[in-house]
Amino acid sequence: MAKAVSKKRSSPQTRPAVRALAGTVFVTRQVHFNAAHRLVNPTKDAAWNEQTYGLCSNEHWHGHNYVLEVTVAGEPDPETGYLLDLGALRDILTAEIVGPCDHRNLNVEVPFLRGVIPTSENLVIAFWNQIEPHIKSGRLYSVKLFETPRNFAEYRGPQPAL
Repeated sequence: MAKAVSKKRSSPQTRPAVRALAGTVFVTRQVHFNAAHRLVNPTKDAAWNEQTYGLCSNEHWHGHNYVLEVTVAGEPDPETGYLLDLGALRDILTAEIVGPCDHRNLNVEVPFLRGVIPTSENLVIAFWNQIEPHIKSGRLYSVKLFETPRNFAEYRGPQPAL
């Protein structure tokens, strides 16, 4: 005669405990997009723009293969271990930045950049303003935009005047 096998049911008392670790972490997602722009202040004359912006004021535009890094800071959720789902962050960046800007003329075709001189400095501030309302866990910590591997701007949100 076969012996009956006892099956133990898992109960909250027998499940292993999950330890939540406290600490602030910084999670970064990187995306890429290509765009054209022209650095020009329309309130100034052509000589001023050429002297100030050089080749970047070329009336026929120029482009960059931009790399955007967005960092969110906060404490991991004790149930998931995530600060935020990086797939959700990717979706925000795609909807708010890559979709509107990729293969576009930043001066002309991107509504949230109308009237803005599209320097890297201005772009990181504008991108912050587009992204920040969509971050639901943690807090937006940094928006960093690379025009080239050696030239980039970073914005960490509104700060007191220097």
